[in-house]
Parts: sequence; structure tokens; C-alpha cells
Amino acid sequence: MVVFAAVPLMLKGKKCTRKKTLLSWSSGKDSAWALHLLQQDPAIELVGLFTLIEQKHNRASMHDTSIDMLHRQADAAGLPLELVVLPDECSNEQYDAIIQAYIATAARNQIECMAFGDLFVNEIRQYRERQLQGSGISPLFPLWGMCTQYLVEAMLSAGLHAHISSVDLNKLPAQLAGQRWSKDVIAGFPHDCHPCGENGEIHTVVVAGPMFKKTIPVNIGAVIERDGFAYADIIPIGV
Repeated sequence: MVVFAAVPLMLKGKKCTRKKTLLSWSSGKDSAWALHLLQQDPAIELVGLFTLIEQKHNRASMHDTSIDMLHRQADAAGLPLELVVLPDECSNEQYDAIIQAYIATAARNQIECMAFGDLFVNEIRQYRERQLQGSGISPLFPLWGMCTQYLVEAMLSAGLHAHISSVDLNKLPAQLAGQRWSKDVIAGFPHDCHPCGENGEIHTVVVAGPMFKKTIPVNIGAVIERDGFAYADIIPIGV
């Protein structure tokens, strides 16, 4: 059980309570950069991360990140992590019910905002907004509408280090799985592939960056192909 505690902030002699915020944590670069921006926002009190887990594979949805790696990331960020488990063959109705139950629990814990690392896909943003409607929790989108070129440059220049964990084989070759997300890799993308993989071309796992207190050393494990995707196991090593 995660216990949430509000921390007051003093600004210009006035008591100002920061908004208690949970961040949707995919394990990848976009949610990591959203974390970095929220860490710098004096109006926000980050109190935890939450990740959707596919019960069938016991890994983060789409990114295929292990639970061990997720906990290592949360530790590096200095935040508690909650896992929201999705059952095998999860229907849309089941998915909605599970998310609504989690939102209701968050509201009871006095969470005021939920943040997401989405960039520009309106359908996803609107869906998240509908999920939170009437809950008393406000959605936040710290990266929304940012120039892609600026975002890529900002991430990489700041030392964000991520490995590609998932590749859509209809759009990109399997050998990209496990590679470090970099300018050289992005330069090899076809013109219709988004550099950040916002249309699902790739997903990543972050191992270092300004949002973390420490680097997570990793080995790149086996690459497997499943359901039209290539997945690389990004394995944390050491203690």
C-alpha cells in the first residue's frame, strides 16, 4: 500500500499546496522526460508512478519491460511504484473497469492530477480525459504539442539513455531491438516513422537521465518475435 502525503510549498510568503500527482510510467523515454519536467514544476508534488502490466507475460504493456526493471527505475527516480495488472485476453470493458477502479482508489488517496507522456495523438489524449472525467483528478500532458526535433535534441543532450525494447515489424526491422535510441538510429528510420515512436513504431526502456538519481546498468538479453513485434529483454544487472 502506497501512502501519500502532501508537502506544503512556501512561495512569496504564502502557503501554497502543490498538487499531488501520479505519473503513468511506461518505462520509456517519453514518460521519463515527462517525469523530468514534472520534477522541475513547483506546482507539482510527484507522489508515485503507476504501470500497466500484462498478466500473460508479467511485463509492462507494449514496452515488454520486466517488473524487476520497473522497480529499479522507480528506485532510481526515488518514487513508489504501483502495478495495475491486466488479465489475459483483456476486453475493452475489463480494461475500462480496471482503470476506473484504480482512478477511484487514487481519488480516495487525494490524488489531484495524473500525468501522461503523450505527444500528439488526440484519440489517446481524449480517451485519458474521458477516463478521468468526474473523478476530481485532472489529466496533465507535459510533452503535449512539443516540436519533435526539439524534444529529441533535449532528451539526448540532457543525457537520456534508452534502449529500444519493442519494434513494430510492419514498420521497422527486428535488428533495432536492443539498440540504444540515438540520433544515428533515428536517422535510419523511414520518413513515415516518428523519431519518438509516437505511432507505435518503437518502445523504449530508460536506464539513465536527469530524472534518475543513478544509472541502471543493463545487459541486452534475447530478442524474440511475437505477434508482429520484436522484443529485446533489457535486463538490469548488479544490486
